Amino acid sequence: MILLRSNSPAATSRLGRKLGALLTAGDVVCLSGGLGAGKTCLCRGIGVGYGAQTQLTSPSYNLVHEHRRAQYETRLYHLDCYRLGNPQAAQSLGIDDILDGSGAVIIEWAERIEPFLPSERLWIDFDIRGESRRDLHCQAMGDRHISLLADFLRALESDAA
Repeated sequence: MILLRSNSPAATSRLGRKLGALLTAGDVVCLSGGLGAGKTCLCRGIGVGYGAQTQLTSPSYNLVHEHRRAQYETRLYHLDCYRLGNPQAAQSLGIDDILDGSGAVIIEWAERIEPFLPSERLWIDFDIRGESRRDLHCQAMGDRHISLLADFLRALESDAA
């Protein structure tokens, strides 16, 4: 498990931009953590880094938002599972189609649908450590996501140099 720290919403967004620039079709990023932990802030940054044509916002009421890039056909799916009553409700979202590998997927409150998630994924758990400080615990499962996490860490290191 890798620990990243963020001291502000702007820093969380920067982390998201770095990660978003690396996402490709089939990538699954699962986010967990309490209300106000910064999951949506990270998602907004991911959207910018990914090149989404529209800003990512909390899909709490629509549950699923689909975003397109200007230069590629690949889509970015952003799910918010906070309002799902049980894991089986994910089927009503078309979770199987969303996870078919044709696009990158970000899932907020991913723990609520864990039985339906692929075993290969990047999981980021947010821990609130103060008013604006967050610890992000990152765990990659599967070769592609291990590589994604390594590339993400290299991108962060080159940014710090």
